[in-house]
Amino acid sequence: MFFGGWDGLLRTLVVGVLAYVALIVFLRLSGKRTLSKMNAFDLVVTVALGSTLATVLLAKDVALAEGVAAFALLIGLQFAVTWSSVRLRWVRRLATGEALMLLYRGKFLPAALRQARVTEDEVRAAVRSAGIDSLDQVRAVVLETDGSFSVVRLGEGGNGSSLVGVDGIPEFREPTER
Repeated sequence: MFFGGWDGLLRTLVVGVLAYVALIVFLRLSGKRTLSKMNAFDLVVTVALGSTLATVLLAKDVALAEGVAAFALLIGLQFAVTWSSVRLRWVRRLATGEALMLLYRGKFLPAALRQARVTEDEVRAAVRSAGIDSLDQVRAVVLETDGSFSVVRLGEGGNGSSLVGVDGIPEFREPTER
C-alpha cells in the first residue's frame, strides 16, 4: 500500500523524466501558440496533455512510446486546428468562439449578459479594475474568447476600430477610410 517495490519506483522516475522531456520538446517545436493564454480549446488540450502525462507515469501497461505518440497526436491536432483557425473563420468560431460585447457606450446589453452568464456587478468590477469610476466613460466592455474582460475607454478622436469583429455591437459599423 505505501511501497510497491523498487521496480515501480524506478519505472516512474525513468519514464517520468523521459515523458517530461518529450512533452517539453513537443511544446517547444509546436510554437508559442500552444502555451498562449488559454481559451476553452487550449484548456482542453492542456488538460488532455496533463492526463496523458499522468497515465504514462502511473499506468504500468502504457509504454513510454505510446505516451509520446499521444503527446504528438494531441499537439499535432492542436497545431492543425490553430493553423486552420487563422485561415478559416468558421474553424476559428468553432474552436475559440468570438468576443462578445457586454456594455456599449455606458449601457448594459442584457441579452449579451444572459448569453455569457455574466452579471452587471462583474462588468462593473472590470471597469473599476481598469481605473474608471463611471460607466459613462466606457465605450465598451468585451468578454474575450479567453474569458477575460477588455474595457475600452470612451476617447476623443477614436474610431472604435478595435471593436471590429466583436459580436453584439449595437449600430456599430466598421470604420471607413478617409
